[in-house]
Amino acid sequence: MLQTLVHYFLHFIFIGAIAYWYDPKNWKKAWLILLATMLVDVDHVFADPIFMPERCGIGYHPLHSEYIIPFYFLGAVFIKHRIIKLVMIGLAFHMITDTIDCLWMYGKCEECSIGEVFESIF
Repeated sequence: MLQTLVHYFLHFIFIGAIAYWYDPKNWKKAWLILLATMLVDVDHVFADPIFMPERCGIGYHPLHSEYIIPFYFLGAVFIKHRIIKLVMIGLAFHMITDTIDCLWMYGKCEECSIGEVFESIF
């Protein structure tokens, strides 16, 4: 229950703080842009089943893969265009949030070693 609350808090509420930090005068617009980055979860439709609460999305879904995630972080750092940069920040933070969720989930796995956890995520 707490894990789910933290996960959705980070995905929907905490990004409001990121939006305010990024552009205090236009934080509502920035927050809406960050909310729009949740569309990255459209890649869940390629999974079977589409939703599985105990599945780690990092490394499983195409837009959550170890091949794509570095581009989100690189874009967040190096892109100069303010809106595209904000989108990249949103995507990078989404991946951080999902990674936290995966670590929390694997923390409940008594048979899992920390090496297996990181290997399964990355």
